[in-house]
Amino acid sequence: MATEDLNSGVITNRDATPVVLTTANPGTVRRAYGKVECAGGDAGSTYRFCHVPSNAKMVRCFYSCDDLGTGVTMNVGLYQTTGNGGAVVDQDFFASALDVATAAVGITEITFERGATLIAEAEEPLWERLGLSADTNRDYDVVAVSASAAATGTMVVWVEYVI
Repeated sequence: MATEDLNSGVITNRDATPVVLTTANPGTVRRAYGKVECAGGDAGSTYRFCHVPSNAKMVRCFYSCDDLGTGVTMNVGLYQTTGNGGAVVDQDFFASALDVATAAVGITEITFERGATLIAEAEEPLWERLGLSADTNRDYDVVAVSASAAATGTMVVWVEYVI
């Protein structure tokens, strides 16, 4: 095996002649946070936590909750804001079938819970990760959706992103 000397896209752009401007670094880290009191909703219930802009580059997404009942799972994804109709954009963008049953879920990072292939998208803005051809210049809500009826309890989600 040979040694490698590799650069990220940011370093490659910086070292290019002429220099290629990049938006990946530097950036201002921002946070959005939301808490929802689950009242024992049926399967398919949605819980809206916070919103993020389409040009955000996701750094981290965290989820935590009380015990929400035996067999309960949640998808955590992105929806249009209620002002934009509230429709699903990607129901499990952050997490799919997240186990929230039988014991409280401590602070859990779910940024790449769906799979390692998403790591390749880490430097891309949200609109690009959603497979769109251009920035929509809108916000998206971070939403959890229950796969079955949930018990009462508190859920929180917070995201960190770079603009």
